[in-house]
Amino acid sequence: MSEEKARPSTVIATSTTDQIVVRGRDLVGELMGEVDFTTMICIHLSGGRTPSAGEVAVVNAVLVALMEHGLTPSSITARLIYDSSPDAVQGAVAAGLLGAGSQFLGSTEDAARLLQEGAAELEGGRSAEDWAREQAENFAADGTPVPGFGHHIHRPDDPRAPRLLEIAREHGVDGPHAELLVALSAALDAAKGKHITINATGAVAAVLSDVGYPWHSLRGFSLIARSAGLIGHILEEGQRPTARFLWDTAEREIPYEGDWPR
Repeated sequence: MSEEKARPSTVIATSTTDQIVVRGRDLVGELMGEVDFTTMICIHLSGGRTPSAGEVAVVNAVLVALMEHGLTPSSITARLIYDSSPDAVQGAVAAGLLGAGSQFLGSTEDAARLLQEGAAELEGGRSAEDWAREQAENFAADGTPVPGFGHHIHRPDDPRAPRLLEIAREHGVDGPHAELLVALSAALDAAKGKHITINATGAVAAVLSDVGYPWHSLRGFSLIARSAGLIGHILEEGQRPTARFLWDTAEREIPYEGDWPR
């Protein structure tokens, strides 16, 4: 006899004619006016768990740190798409968010996965320094970029990284992932013979891992933060247009070098 498939269900939200329930809480009576947006994000993304004050402080700092970084590929894309379709703000935001990949923002996931795998080894009795030394030697040997390290602007250090780690310490929620990040930084410097920047995504990976978020969820925080930043760029694009200038600059500065028809 074949096994009957489980009926699909959700534990996120539901509603009746006079009530909306989100993560087991009454939206109007328990959440609206009672919790701030960052706390609500923590409740929602943790599956309904009430966050500690330290967790909220860390997540809040992460969202602030990642919201804006100027004319990056994601914000430039959003501006260009908004100029093409100003009646669809959501399209411009979506286009900008598509840039949150392995090179920008999305590298937080890769860094968190590395640190969380390392933390599991610490539970087995391995020291942070021993783990970091092995990782640094492996990265140095194959020449691959280290997730959470390096920045094309912020050198020798990304100012956001130490501040995020400091906020976690101040609120008593720093843990093994932050310890591993610092140990890996020292080991990388030794292996490569020069200082390698801990970037914001590396620090974000450490502090969010220390408050309990799985590595595969971390890109979501980047998307939440950057969505707000992109909306700011779109609003400015309507007041101080740059898209046509960027387009004209590309046409002028990137010449055609292909063949011409005979």
